[in-house]
Amino acid sequence: MTLKSSPLSFTVNGKPVGPIDVPDDMMLLDVLHEYLGLTGSRMACGQGICHACAVILDGPGGPREIRSCITGAHFFANKSIRTVEGHAERDAQGNVVRLSPVQQAFIEHFSFQCGYCTPGFVTAATVLVERLKTAPVARRDLEAAIDKAMGQHICRCTGYVRYFEAVRDLVLATPGLVKG
Repeated sequence: MTLKSSPLSFTVNGKPVGPIDVPDDMMLLDVLHEYLGLTGSRMACGQGICHACAVILDGPGGPREIRSCITGAHFFANKSIRTVEGHAERDAQGNVVRLSPVQQAFIEHFSFQCGYCTPGFVTAATVLVERLKTAPVARRDLEAAIDKAMGQHICRCTGYVRYFEAVRDLVLATPGLVKG
């Protein structure tokens, strides 16, 4: 049996990838892990329920979270995505020189326990913060906005409170994200 494959080109963390020959029915998560060595996004439920596999799709309408374990790799042809490895600032050699504001807030709040779900939560919080830069939320609606952005993510260690606190504190400390 031969798997049907097609060339795939897309941008990952600001760098062009491809064309690479990828099976037509392969999920993005498998391409990230097996072809690109980017293992930060996690395979957890394999059904798109837990969101540990989330990546950011950049494009018209702003960034959005996509579950990579249930989305075929070829959906991303000629598109731009960011994985959790692409959030921190790196030097020319690829060494992390500064964490993203979301990553830093999570560390300061000790938001994670086992850390397995953390890439998905970082992704969701990053999308929220980036969206608030163009459409600030009213202070009274902040908790609901955080819940909407992160409420579908599953943490089996019950770290929700610290994730939510970290995001709330970051949003409140970042000028221009909250109005009123």
